[in-house]
Amino acid sequence: MATSVVSLTKKPEEREIQHLKPPVPASALEHKNLLERPDFRRIPAYRDVTDEQFLDHHWQAKKSITRPDKLLEALQGLASEAFIKDATEGFARAPMSVRVSPYVMSLIDWNDPYNDPLRTQFIPIASRMLPDHPKLGLDSLHEQEDAPVPGLTHRYYDKALFLPLDTCPVYCRFCTRSYAVGNDTELVDKVHLRVDIERWAKAFQYISERPELEDIVVSGGDAYQLRPDQLRHIGETLVKLDNIRRIRIATKGPAVMPQKVLTDVEWLDAVTHVVDLGRKLHKEVVLHTHFNHPNEITGITRDAMLRLFERGITVRNQSVLIRNVNDSPETMRLLVKRLGHVHVHPYYVYVHDMVKGAEDLRTTVQTGIDIEKYVRGSTAGFNTPTFVVDAPGGGGKRVCHSYEHYDRTTGISVFHAPSVKAGQHFLYFDPIDRLPEAGRARWADPAEHAKMVDEAIEATNAKLR
Repeated sequence: MATSVVSLTKKPEEREIQHLKPPVPASALEHKNLLERPDFRRIPAYRDVTDEQFLDHHWQAKKSITRPDKLLEALQGLASEAFIKDATEGFARAPMSVRVSPYVMSLIDWNDPYNDPLRTQFIPIASRMLPDHPKLGLDSLHEQEDAPVPGLTHRYYDKALFLPLDTCPVYCRFCTRSYAVGNDTELVDKVHLRVDIERWAKAFQYISERPELEDIVVSGGDAYQLRPDQLRHIGETLVKLDNIRRIRIATKGPAVMPQKVLTDVEWLDAVTHVVDLGRKLHKEVVLHTHFNHPNEITGITRDAMLRLFERGITVRNQSVLIRNVNDSPETMRLLVKRLGHVHVHPYYVYVHDMVKGAEDLRTTVQTGIDIEKYVRGSTAGFNTPTFVVDAPGGGGKRVCHSYEHYDRTTGISVFHAPSVKAGQHFLYFDPIDRLPEAGRARWADPAEHAKMVDEAIEATNAKLR
């Protein structure tokens, strides 16, 4: 018979509770310890900036750095000449244009920029770059092939991705949409998806004519960059379509410029309006955001997320598994716990897409599997993300351990997507530098490439016979 750990015969003030677990170490509560305000004045360019300016979204947007020479100019006296030279060459070789907010700049540890997780995401350095994988393509997810009209991808049976614009508050090195997002670079002439009401109208018409569509993701680019009236127009149009049940408004903004939620009242009111209208029409409208590292979550972030929470706006997070950013079990667990602490639900963690110019950021499928095992059970299930591979070739999101075949020597994993594109094989390729020597040797020989793919497909088919 179990022994009661609390005596119920005593008065409450007299009861002694027997704890079955030892006291937790301070490290177990690290997710609650937020940096309240970045020390932005340590950056020479922001030395005379007031707190009021730094917390204003207009100032953040106006002072966001959009040219490599201006970014490197801001680092004079802060980062070493060797690093600045390295970054100068990195920008010249990067497929993404540059845009970095002062908020992000203030969170980077400029005493150790080579190892800083935020610098890694936004500022390329030539010395860390690796050759692109031979099987990598510019639009690896084939979003354009699944686009019936420009800026609308209809891949899943009941869901479509709507891209109303092609700009963001910052530009990430690892962006899977580098074929369209940002300005043209020396390496990439972009497919431009600028704000265009007529283009939007064609997308809305297509959506209205497809009764199976129930779920629309409004992405881009980034919904942060939409004017309030544009956001209302898109939201009202979609939510009033009879077939639409769910809308997700996607923005990385809260991770890189949380000030907008706090100081752009009109934009926040527009989001709230669409959410409230959806609720009245029995439609779900939520915000999807994108944090990748615990250091991105500050007291400013908390205040912004609480503002959304007060308005009844659900926020979910989609992270990317990035080498030297969040590819350790401890870092990912801290990120997941910290997101939950500020009322953001961890939703997905993507094994890094095959993106040009970002091979040094990719990890293996096995890394995703191992970290998922570690994270699961550390917090509530609804705050535990699903680790997925967005299958190259348009297979959609597959749980990373659901592969049909995985050769850790060649780094080739094969996925099936029976409810997306039945009967097709979708192959993901681990970064070559993370393979064992035998695998690296085979990829060094172009004559072996097709053989390795054929072997993976044959091994998959053999399992299914």
